[in-house]
Amino acid sequence: MSAEFVFDVKKIREIIPHRYPFLLVDRILELDTENGIVVGLKNLTINEPFFQGHFPDVPIMPGVLILEALAQAGAVLVHERTDSKKLGVLLSINAAKFRRPARPGDQLFLRCEGIHFSATGGKVKAVATVEGKMAAQAELGFAFVDPSMI
Repeated sequence: MSAEFVFDVKKIREIIPHRYPFLLVDRILELDTENGIVVGLKNLTINEPFFQGHFPDVPIMPGVLILEALAQAGAVLVHERTDSKKLGVLLSINAAKFRRPARPGDQLFLRCEGIHFSATGGKVKAVATVEGKMAAQAELGFAFVDPSMI
């Protein structure tokens, strides 16, 4: 992947309300709303708070946080594809599988491909990779909610 990107962290924060330490997407590298594809990036450093307590002698990113990173990338896609003024929240996780760990120093690439989009939400097929090898995969569903209702 090149150093070019579509959205930086500032733009990502305009779309999803997450902040440190819960914002798990550093950049959106590719966004194709017509074909329903997004590719995000999470750079992992030893300074991540989860590495301090999750297998500290052999630090790995918790699988649930890999799914959360995928969900955040997917939320960007669903939001931009539907141009909703509402907040895309994670509704479902199906067929989740973990294939290899993500460690400090890794770059976690987050690819989501749209399965379904509607005015009420969407569904994506999500795959996280490290060094071109699958780290995790899942099917993620989203619902749009009014932010004032949360």
